[in-house]
Amino acid sequence: MMLKSLTFFLIFITVLNLNAQDQKQIDTSTVKKAVFTVDKESTLTLDSTIKTYYKVVSAKKDTVRNWKQFKHLFKKDAKLIPSGKDKMGVYHVSYLSPDDYKKKSGDWFKANGFIQKEVHRKTEIFGNMAQVFSTFEAYHDLSDEEPFLRGINSFQLLYDEERWWIINIFWTHETYRHLIPKDYLPRKGRS
Repeated sequence: MMLKSLTFFLIFITVLNLNAQDQKQIDTSTVKKAVFTVDKESTLTLDSTIKTYYKVVSAKKDTVRNWKQFKHLFKKDAKLIPSGKDKMGVYHVSYLSPDDYKKKSGDWFKANGFIQKEVHRKTEIFGNMAQVFSTFEAYHDLSDEEPFLRGINSFQLLYDEERWWIINIFWTHETYRHLIPKDYLPRKGRS
């Protein structure tokens, strides 16, 4: 009796698994996948490289980003480096590859919406290297009246005589104790 029950249970589980696999095949075949391309001209100038970065990371809720274009912006071994204080007030940094950044933020971006707008830029260039302090505001949706987050992205870039590459982006968010300095904010009347 017990052997018959065990056999029935195993057959039942096998049928459920087969049905689940068939259902997955049906579900995935009906979903259209977004096809993204890379705009290689987006990195020909310093300005277009920065603008493309903001365009790629920004999208409303439930929107897939063009991660191919995102990865195209970065030189091999480039890092994205978020920084901030923990609950104990100790500063920490993380070192992420572009792939790590996609893995860590992609689902959150899609679930919450993340639209990052550059509101001010201060650029220093020497030879083939550039340092850009780019002040940003972040919104969940284009209809939001106020940003939920502000901060500064510090871009380090390299020009290799053909295009601009992002070497690193090091950033921190504004806090009530560390406000963004006036020199890094837009002048009144400009956005």
